[in-house]
Amino acid sequence: MRRTLAIVFSVFLPLCALAADGVPPEEDGIFRPAGDTVLSSFLWEKRLIVVFADTPNDPRYRQQLDMLRAEEDMLVDRDMLVLTDTDPSERTPARMQLRPREFQVVLIDKDGGIKLRKPLPRTVREITRIIDKTPLRRQEVEDRRIRN
Repeated sequence: MRRTLAIVFSVFLPLCALAADGVPPEEDGIFRPAGDTVLSSFLWEKRLIVVFADTPNDPRYRQQLDMLRAEEDMLVDRDMLVLTDTDPSERTPARMQLRPREFQVVLIDKDGGIKLRKPLPRTVREITRIIDKTPLRRQEVEDRRIRN
């Protein structure tokens, strides 16, 4: 009997957690949940957009993800990864390092520098303009031009 209960709970407990949020964790392409991800593990490899919210139902969170998804190719071209964190009770490395309050969008360059930190959704155009002004991005564009 105990074994049966253990199996039932191990199958249905994750489904209950998913139903409580109402939104499955994002994990497709460049969109991933922040989870236990250490931000410094992406140094010199990826630029990060970290989107924080207190709940996945926050309209600002949904608007930000919709804007990012609509222009995903621009983000891919700039070696970007979008990390999402919608559970303030979890003490994730991203929350511990960046200390967001409610909704927040944070842009981190490949060198680990924070280039943008805003409490409102930002367009992909605004984000890419900030990236395109950095010396590292300019060097990447120049290197691509030389190779082609």
